[in-house]
Amino acid sequence: MSKDGNRKFAIGALIGAIAGVVTGILTAPKSGKETRKDIKDTASKVVSEAEKKLKSLYSELSKLIDKGTEMLAKEKGKAKVELEKNLEKAKKAQDKAKEVISAIRSGETSSPELKKAIKEVTAAKDHLKEYIKQS
Repeated sequence: MSKDGNRKFAIGALIGAIAGVVTGILTAPKSGKETRKDIKDTASKVVSEAEKKLKSLYSELSKLIDKGTEMLAKEKGKAKVELEKNLEKAKKAQDKAKEVISAIRSGETSSPELKKAIKEVTAAKDHLKEYIKQS
């Protein structure tokens, strides 16, 4: 299975798990207050796990940016321009991740923003990693 296939499977499994948990919570014989608390706790747990994933990706991307920046001095011509483009994209994704992490801490972010940041950081990390591997 390719990396993209693995990623799609993992996302599908995560969505399935979330749907299963929510279904279980909603069909459980509990009071409304208990059910709302369970939903809130589950949502907090999902956001917390996504935040950990984003922080991990941020850290990996930081290391790759450092490595790419070191390589920049050695590159020339078209390769240097390409590396500069990849580094710029990676830095923008890194800045977006930093903003989202801060927003999570202050309770000002939504699930779509978090997913988008994870996707952007993952893509930037993969592109930069691939470029560094080729050099």
